[in-house]
Amino acid sequence: MELPPEADARTVSNTLLIVDDEEINRAILSNLFADRHTTEEAENGKVALDKVLTHPRGYCAILLDVVMDEMDGLEMLSYLHKAGLIEQIPVFLITAETSGSVMEQAYELGVMDVIRKPIVPYIVRRRVESVIELFQARKRLSYVVEDQRSELLRRAEQIIDLNRGMIEALSAAIEFRDGESGGHVRRIHDITKLMLVRTELGSGLSAQDIDDIALASIMHDVGKIAIPDAILSKPGRLTPEEFEVMKTHTLQGELLLSRIPQLKESGAYRYACDIARHHHERWDGRGYPDGLAGDDISIWAQIVSLADVYDALTSKRVYKSAFSREESLRMIKEGECGVFNPRLLELFLELEPEINELYESLHEGHTEA
Repeated sequence: MELPPEADARTVSNTLLIVDDEEINRAILSNLFADRHTTEEAENGKVALDKVLTHPRGYCAILLDVVMDEMDGLEMLSYLHKAGLIEQIPVFLITAETSGSVMEQAYELGVMDVIRKPIVPYIVRRRVESVIELFQARKRLSYVVEDQRSELLRRAEQIIDLNRGMIEALSAAIEFRDGESGGHVRRIHDITKLMLVRTELGSGLSAQDIDDIALASIMHDVGKIAIPDAILSKPGRLTPEEFEVMKTHTLQGELLLSRIPQLKESGAYRYACDIARHHHERWDGRGYPDGLAGDDISIWAQIVSLADVYDALTSKRVYKSAFSREESLRMIKEGECGVFNPRLLELFLELEPEINELYESLHEGHTEA
């Protein structure tokens, strides 16, 4: 049963609904609570139910007679139970019945208490007021908890945004130092995310995992901050000794990330450390720094590795001109840049037209054939 929205969902009502087909009974109960509550009256269950369904948060409690000609108390109670309102509004059943079956049915439907006629004013008032105070306190507490939860979520989002900003700023700084124009990490991010979404090898990853890995991918070369400028920006081929120094950027990257406390709060952290260390490993075990092979290399590090090589080939660097798309793909397929997972390579070739569209949308460093 769909209920209408309330004008103020957080209003704690102080209105008591009295339902009885005898006017004198309604008057007695209204007078009993008049000093502390606004009261509304209904002569039968149908009228009362219409009131409650119109304003489901409009009442602090319902005093409900059992015997009425049009929709008796138990029938109204059944409707409230089905509508899920019995947990929001305490209902007191007022009856002269002594039958155990009536009381059992009432309690099964969620009635808060059964008040026997003839009523004892002092006892009725104490019992009803105690329950109303309990329900109102519970509502106020739920609002406090909801506010605190919202505030915690807001702060968590701020931390995530700060971490993301820190990651992107750090990656941009490394690109700038490496002589890049800024598009490299964006392209790696987009290729990585595209391949993770499309590969069956990443089927166990959630959407959040994929977002975290894509974010982590932009930090793959963060270790280059520890490489001397003379090597990092050298226009020609590196000597074997210089290349050994360059290779240490993988280990330096993992070390640097592990020393940023704020980053450890990010879901991208563990992926970033793995990618920084292993994005130069190769499927045949001839990569570095650990010589991992095959599935010992995480799927995300394998994807970033392939994306990194393709982008390096098709982009102009300080030490080389850009290769065409066709030439770059040929070099990768023929193993001139190391051996890659055959299934990932097949997927990459299948996605290359889409990857090219990504490059075109970024307008950055991509060479057409």
